Amino acid sequence: MTALSSRKLKIFNDPVYGFINVPDASIFDIIENPFFQRLRNIKQLGLTHLVYPGALHTRFHHAMGAMYLMGQAVEILRFKGHDITEDEALAATKTILLHDIGHGPFSHALENTLVEELSHEELTELFMRRMNKQYDLGEAIRIFKNIHPKKPLHQLVSGQLDMDRLDYLNRDSFFTGVSEGVVSWDRIIKMLNISDDILVIDEKGIYSIEKFIIARRLMYWQVYLHKTVITAERMLISTLRRAKELALAGEQLFSTEPLKRFLYKKYDRNDFVQDPTLLEDFALLDDHDIFASLKSWVKHKDPVLRWLSHGLVNRKLFRIEMQKAPFSKDYLHEIRQATKKKYQLNNENEVDYFVIGGMTRNNAYDPGAGGILVLTREGELVDIAHASDQLNINVLSHPVEKHFLCYPKSIRE
Repeated sequence: MTALSSRKLKIFNDPVYGFINVPDASIFDIIENPFFQRLRNIKQLGLTHLVYPGALHTRFHHAMGAMYLMGQAVEILRFKGHDITEDEALAATKTILLHDIGHGPFSHALENTLVEELSHEELTELFMRRMNKQYDLGEAIRIFKNIHPKKPLHQLVSGQLDMDRLDYLNRDSFFTGVSEGVVSWDRIIKMLNISDDILVIDEKGIYSIEKFIIARRLMYWQVYLHKTVITAERMLISTLRRAKELALAGEQLFSTEPLKRFLYKKYDRNDFVQDPTLLEDFALLDDHDIFASLKSWVKHKDPVLRWLSHGLVNRKLFRIEMQKAPFSKDYLHEIRQATKKKYQLNNENEVDYFVIGGMTRNNAYDPGAGGILVLTREGELVDIAHASDQLNINVLSHPVEKHFLCYPKSIRE
């Protein structure tokens, strides 16, 4: 290794795992790329800091942590006799490092809002293909798309027991202070194995997996699907929808130059494929573009945009009701009419920005989506829902759905 490349093998001090080393000079080059550096300015948990003030960590933190866990997982699988070449290990590391590079501002909160019908996974693939020639990402792309011959490599990146989930549970728990999310990541990784070309868990790791599934469920209700987080994110979506509606109608809105492009025109996947500058402009977007615009829109002449922006900037959030059954039509009509009258809204379209309904789902473990298989001492593969002696793991394999309704608090004071 040359002196130049050795200087790229940096060490990062991570608050969750301690010291993390960059395993290869090519990994350092990817980290230094502006596309990746942008992740420093995108919050991992969107608007969750409005509930848990410490939740200010970023996608950059998460990607670095997941990269570290991938290295630990590959090491233990090799120790157990599984053939993972240096090139495959490096490709898997590149894949997990880049797995979230397609996220837009505030992460999941604005998914399909700035760019409609294009998920962050699809944007990630576009970024990886753009970076391929410079960083030799061909094998990493195959792992990401699950067309690599060694399927466990993809499962380490995207599966029910991947390094992505293992990192975000611990990291999000650390920064929110919700201790229920802490899992034994080191114990789980040491229990990883491969059988029949499937990533599995050794039988003696069952209890750690039980804790992992329960922690995931608790984190969803207490953090990811916290009712105040839901209402804040829905308000943000409504605000951007209103801004785009006004922009497309010819209204002049303050915005940063990258954001302006996505406010004044709608784009789909074909547009991104045909126009390389679109991805470059998307790569300039982060949380700062959105919040700077919100602060300006607080004084906009449009009352809907003004009120929504004011609520987000000053944390004057909507009330939210959650229940198992759908809200009755009569109740929805009552709330809508009261809102229309209170805020002197002109039409039903404007009411839609203030009265927001929907449904959320907590599915801690889904056996139908490539479940977690336990390798028994007899060499059999058994789904964790059946191998576990905890009855609640089987129960947790069924999704729980809740309906919600958000509206201004002044409607029902």
